[in-house]
Amino acid sequence: MEIFQNFRRCVLRSQIVISKLKYSTKLDGLLNDVHVLDLSRIVAGPFCTMTLGDLGANVIKVESLSGDEARKWGPPFMKDCGDSYYFQSVNRNKKSICIDFKSQEGKKIIYDLAKKCDVLVENFIPGKLDQMDVGYEKLKTVNPKLIYCAITGLGPRGPYTKKPGYDVIAAAMGGLLHTTGERNGNPVKTGVAITDITKGLHAFGAIMAALYHRNSTGRGQKIDCNLLSTQISSMINIATIYLNCGVEGQRWGTAHANLVPYQAFKTKDGYMVIGTGSNPQFADFCKLINREDLITDERFKDNSNRVENRDEIIKIISDVIITKTSREWSALFKDATFPNGPINTMKDVFDDEHVKEIGLVKELQHTSAGTLKVVGPPTEFSEGGNLARTAPPTLGQHTTDILSDFLGYPESKIQGLFEKNILR
Repeated sequence: MEIFQNFRRCVLRSQIVISKLKYSTKLDGLLNDVHVLDLSRIVAGPFCTMTLGDLGANVIKVESLSGDEARKWGPPFMKDCGDSYYFQSVNRNKKSICIDFKSQEGKKIIYDLAKKCDVLVENFIPGKLDQMDVGYEKLKTVNPKLIYCAITGLGPRGPYTKKPGYDVIAAAMGGLLHTTGERNGNPVKTGVAITDITKGLHAFGAIMAALYHRNSTGRGQKIDCNLLSTQISSMINIATIYLNCGVEGQRWGTAHANLVPYQAFKTKDGYMVIGTGSNPQFADFCKLINREDLITDERFKDNSNRVENRDEIIKIISDVIITKTSREWSALFKDATFPNGPINTMKDVFDDEHVKEIGLVKELQHTSAGTLKVVGPPTEFSEGGNLARTAPPTLGQHTTDILSDFLGYPESKIQGLFEKNILR
């Protein structure tokens, strides 16, 4: 036992020495002076903090000793570290520290981190962290300038406040599933967790606004974001039309309730989405498919008429579009004034010449699994840097680094915390 403990001390000592050489909190980016304490898991919170990290923020991902649940959301899994590729999609540009913050010593580490951080993001059930004495009421006394962003399923008020909320639950309760799917068909879930992603972006924007406000006032604050409110607000025209006209939203498949044509059409080998948002665009479309007669047809002379006679015009267009392949139509519509594009598989997406040209796919070196390909940040800045810099961390990869370098804990203290199983 003594030999094992001596070996562990040697390993720990070497880790601390190495960490002083490699640990950096100052990166290129517009937010390179911002420190983020990330207590979130799954998708919405991690997507928000990844966005902050892309802009250069120092993101410290605090995980329980068992880790973020999304690490086990597979298969597929990375062969060496066992983490899911789902986890990899929303956790780049972060450092992982594992803490048992149910313990008093673990709570003390959270307090020390909160003192040095500008932003905290968490997505626990409302009141859960307050019960553990690491919620906003406690942390605002530790750091009055802290911007504390709580991301919840259904919000901190109301009869549903304690109800767990995942993306698809909010999409169902917020009306999205009711309006998604084929006409007269069953409700359909979107292919990705779009409510989570939208919530993450709302939280990111709210944090940026709070940082701006703090610059002039010196005060931190609490931000409450929830999936249900985000989903309902995202219903835009469908929600506004119902509130003011009493007209219920419907499922339209790929079609649009208020524009025609605006939907997917079957080609000889796939599908093509075509939309005409104005009469000149409709005229251009008709010319390119050699149906100029449709331009002067009284049934289709403007969008209102086309909506009224939807079935007739869609049948005519469908009979034309199915005569060529998606590639042939794409070539024919290359310089068209109306928006159009094929429905691509992921292979089609990443083989596309435009996607290749803009360099959206990035390669990162993962500690355990070698090269990891990710979709980089979609927004470019002329100054500052918005970059995929580091691969998502393995569980607890930076525990020693953060405690020794960022918090300045001595080696003996870190060693003691490991031996008490406060850390992983």
